[in-house]
Amino acid sequence: MQTIKKYLPGMAVCLAIAVPSWLLGKLVPVIGGPVFSIVIGMVIALFWTPSAACKPGVGFTSKKILQTAVVLLGFGLNLNVVLQTGKQSLPIIICTIATSLLVAFVVHKLLHIDGDISTLIGVGSSICGGSAIAATASVINADDEKVAQSISVIFFFNVLAALLFPLLGQAIGFDITSGDAFGIFAGTAVNDTSSVTAAASTWDSMWDLGSQTLDKAVTVKLTRTLAIIPITLVLSLVQAKKAGNGQGRFRLKNAFPLFILWFICASVVTTLCTSLGVSGAVFRPLKELSKFFIIMAMAAIGLNTNPIKLIKTGGKPLLLGFCCWLGITGVAIAMQHALGLIA
Repeated sequence: MQTIKKYLPGMAVCLAIAVPSWLLGKLVPVIGGPVFSIVIGMVIALFWTPSAACKPGVGFTSKKILQTAVVLLGFGLNLNVVLQTGKQSLPIIICTIATSLLVAFVVHKLLHIDGDISTLIGVGSSICGGSAIAATASVINADDEKVAQSISVIFFFNVLAALLFPLLGQAIGFDITSGDAFGIFAGTAVNDTSSVTAAASTWDSMWDLGSQTLDKAVTVKLTRTLAIIPITLVLSLVQAKKAGNGQGRFRLKNAFPLFILWFICASVVTTLCTSLGVSGAVFRPLKELSKFFIIMAMAAIGLNTNPIKLIKTGGKPLLLGFCCWLGITGVAIAMQHALGLIA
């Protein structure tokens, strides 16, 4: 009971920000609830700093609620669907992820950008935006200002992708009689689900394809999401190794993030249940709860962020995000050419 009382005030503040942010995200899906939430949190932080009564709850929301959101994300992953789609899109996904991580590392070294921010932007650009940043931040113990910086960069290029990629696809000459080629492109080159949906839906509308492109893009996007598992595990091993070196020992069991284990379990449960005939709609409320928890956690991160400092230090991270975005887009198009998916 004491624990609940300790966290309740701060969680209530985050909830109060999350509800209108969630509604705004529904109205403007290309921006999305998490971005509204983190921006509202930062604006409030200009005038109000979480009090001693609220700090524990805000901290709990930015860490534990965020990890819970990642676990619930697993209920949106049907591994059978992922495996079927992976045969066609997996080579492109692997190449775009590798490109983003390599570019992030090189630019980090050249421009001396903070290591945590470089990791968050590299992983967020290559996998699934906010969800990947949420999972990675928990593993590398990144502070809230670095998470906010990374989310802001990812959001900027998400919006650009949603607006420009349908025009780019038309200029390049993607097949307009089927949604497969552009669906794979949107699913591999755009990181956040809302922007993937926006770009794919626009292409469907442009060429009267029903929901062909959207269905393909979302499925490919789910396949990319699975990459959270190996990347967070590798990062966990690196973090634990560093800690072990400092203490003279390393334990593998301490390197494995428990919330990633539960994420895998959630994916397995979804896969088994759908294989047995259970409708995927059963898991939709859990997926929605995952999204809401991310919005709530972003509110907490916004409250712990100094927006003035964020603007002053934003140049290099923005350049890093641009380099990752450009690299992913170029490799995705080149791979589709190589695999004969576009002429």
